[in-house]
Amino acid sequence: MSLLSHCTSGGCGAKIGPQELGAFLADLPVKADPAVLVGFGTSDDAAVYALGPDTALVSTVDFFSPMLEDPYMFGKIAAANALSDIYAMGGKPLFALNLVCFPSQMDPQILAQILAGGAAKALEADTVIAGGHSIYDHEPKYGLAVTGLVDPRHILRNDRCEEGDGLILTKALGVGIIMAALRAGCADADAVQAATASMERLNRFAAAQLRGFPVHACTDVTGFGLLVHAAEMAGKTHSLFIESSALPVLPRALSYAQDYCLTAAAQRNRNAMAGKVDLTGVPPALQEIAFDPQTSGGLLIAVPAAQAKALCQAIQQEDPQAAIIGTVSSRGAYPVVLL
Repeated sequence: MSLLSHCTSGGCGAKIGPQELGAFLADLPVKADPAVLVGFGTSDDAAVYALGPDTALVSTVDFFSPMLEDPYMFGKIAAANALSDIYAMGGKPLFALNLVCFPSQMDPQILAQILAGGAAKALEADTVIAGGHSIYDHEPKYGLAVTGLVDPRHILRNDRCEEGDGLILTKALGVGIIMAALRAGCADADAVQAATASMERLNRFAAAQLRGFPVHACTDVTGFGLLVHAAEMAGKTHSLFIESSALPVLPRALSYAQDYCLTAAAQRNRNAMAGKVDLTGVPPALQEIAFDPQTSGGLLIAVPAAQAKALCQAIQQEDPQAAIIGTVSSRGAYPVVLL
């Protein structure tokens, strides 16, 4: 009994769309607590809670259904994706808790392999899996709740970019499109292997390079796609200009997009960006790459332009797909312009 036969969607493409999610969160009662340095008000990657002037907890949770048949690899990807939020905030993960949903009729060895994959990736991240929670469900799902530490004076927020910053993206785009092609039975093995390697790659290595540079903002690009996360980074006072020709793209993803192998999540992302992005002159397939939901995607980083090349080169030593993809300006007609 296969993993994908139980799933209607998978990976970060299964996320509730940004428009719907924003509506659900808008009227929630929130307790005022000065120790909460980062909550959900700016759609940042993780919560941050101050313990003192030098120490804060950074906490996140992420889980989803499978996007490929290999249970061990699925576990590794899901764990890498959850850990990424801690790295995107400038933190160091300490421990994690497993989150498991699993059909009672499936072979329990499949779950054992999922958990083994997650444990292997946590070990690579020098992180302890200290427990968790499991339930029976109609669809298999797996992820982690991760707790880490961050210096409250050096939190990397998603919306603190400054005019004149350069933008760096550390992983290639197109994961969602390739996984859609895999489900449709038209993805070649090399494309799937490249996407899988990208998804299971920790952002730990790229994040380690940020400490030596005056980074203003950082976020990881996941299910909302590059453009929605870019709009979050632009905030209310800036515009991000992104060069479509500079975007790193996984092998075959662009050709699959040209063949209309697309995802529902990308359409949700496009709907959420209506009136917020200028796409004039950009070919439809490249637009789809920029809207594509990324599972365990790369970091989007804003750093002073004078430092962008040096930082990008430092990241490329471990993550050769990293690229400078644009710049930050004062707010223009749109939060995001795809050139």
